[in-house]
Amino acid sequence: MNPDAPVAHIALPPALATGAAAAVLAALPGARAVGGAVRDVLAGRTLHDVDVAAPWPPAAIAERLQAAGMKIFETGLAHGTITAVLDHQPVEVTSLRRDIVTDGRHAEVAWTTDWREDAARRDFTINAMSLAPNGGLFDYFDGRADLAAKRVRFVGDPAVRLAEDYLRALRYFRFQARYGQAPPDPAAIAAIAAAVPGLAQLSPERVWSELKRLLAAPAPAAAIQLMAATGVLGAVLPEAIPPETDALARVTGAGLPADDILRLAVLLPPGRAGQAQAIAMRLRLSGEERRGLVWLHDRLAGRPQLPGTDPAARQRWLFTRGDAATALREAWLAEAHDGVSQSPLRAWVAATPWPVLPVFGRDALTLGVPPGPRVGALLDSLRSWWLAQGCAPNRDACLAQLQELAAAPDQA
Repeated sequence: MNPDAPVAHIALPPALATGAAAAVLAALPGARAVGGAVRDVLAGRTLHDVDVAAPWPPAAIAERLQAAGMKIFETGLAHGTITAVLDHQPVEVTSLRRDIVTDGRHAEVAWTTDWREDAARRDFTINAMSLAPNGGLFDYFDGRADLAAKRVRFVGDPAVRLAEDYLRALRYFRFQARYGQAPPDPAAIAAIAAAVPGLAQLSPERVWSELKRLLAAPAPAAAIQLMAATGVLGAVLPEAIPPETDALARVTGAGLPADDILRLAVLLPPGRAGQAQAIAMRLRLSGEERRGLVWLHDRLAGRPQLPGTDPAARQRWLFTRGDAATALREAWLAEAHDGVSQSPLRAWVAATPWPVLPVFGRDALTLGVPPGPRVGALLDSLRSWWLAQGCAPNRDACLAQLQELAAAPDQA
C-alpha cells in the first residue's frame, strides 16, 4: 500500500467545498484541509473553523493567496501560519512543518513538503488526518479508526509529544471529554502523570483556555475526575477536589448547562471567601468571567439561599438576581452543593415573566418632584415597598404609593 496514497475518498461538506476554504485550496496546489476540520467531518459534526496546510513556504503561500484576491494577515508567521480572508470568512493556512527544537512551550520549526512528517508532529491521531480537495483522506496514524472507536491516542510516543508541549496534557482531557468513550490509553495516562511538573511552564492564559473548553464539553466530569487521578487537576486547579468533582458529575447528568463559569463554580468548595477572586486572578480570567465567578462563589458564600415555595419570596428572589440566567445559575449551584434537586424552581424561573417595577423616574417628575437625588430616593423607597409585597402591586398601586411617598415630608 502506498503510504502517500489516500486511505479513502469522502464527500466534502459545504464548508470545505465552497466559500473561502474552497478558494484557498484552489489557490494552493497540493493543499489540504487538516486537523479539527477533518476530524469533525468524519465525526459528522458541524465545522466552525477550517485550517489548511500546504507544501509551500509562507512567502509563497501569501503570494498565491493575494494573487487569488484574498486579504492576508500574518497571524503566526514564525510558525508558518497566515490567515486568509475572503468575503469575511477567515481560513488559517500553515506551511508543512517539522520541529527542530522544542522546550515544552515553544518550538523552532522548519518547512517541509512531507505530509507524514507534518502529521507526526501533531498531538493526537484524530487530529493528524488531512483531506484533499478531491475528497482524498490521508491518515498516517490510524486516526479514523481511533475516532470510530472513540479513542484518544497520542501520535507516536506520548512522552515525546508531551515534552514538545506540556499543554497537550490538558488537551488530552478536553478531547477525552468530547471524543473519548473507550478506556483511556494506559501509556497516555502514565506519560501525563509523569509530565505534571512540566505544567508549571505553561502560561495562565493557555491553562484557562484549555480548562474552559473542557468545562464547556457536554459531559466533562469523567475527564476531570481522570485529571484528578493523574495529578493534573491538582497542578492547575488545586481547589477542585472531591466531593466537588463528584457533584459536577451529578448535576451534569441532571442537565447542567454547558456554562464554563458555572461549572467552574461547582468545582470550588463552598464557604471559602476570596477563593474565587484568587482563582480568577491566577488564571487571568476576563473581567466578565471574574465577575460571574465571584458573584456565584464569594457573594453567595458558596451556599445559595433559595426562596422556597412562597410566591412572594420567590418574586423577591427573582427580582434581586437581575436576570433569569443568574437565577438559574444560583439554583444549579445550590443543587450541586446540597444534593437537593432544584428542577421545580428552575422550571418556575423559566416559566415566570420577569418582575419589573412598573413606575419610572419620569412618574416622580409628573408628580411635581424636582429633578435630583430625591427622585432616586423615592424610587428606592418604592422599590423596597414593592418587594415587600412580593412584586405584586400593579402600576396603579405603585403610582398611588409613589404619590404618598412624595407627599411625605422630606427627611433629608
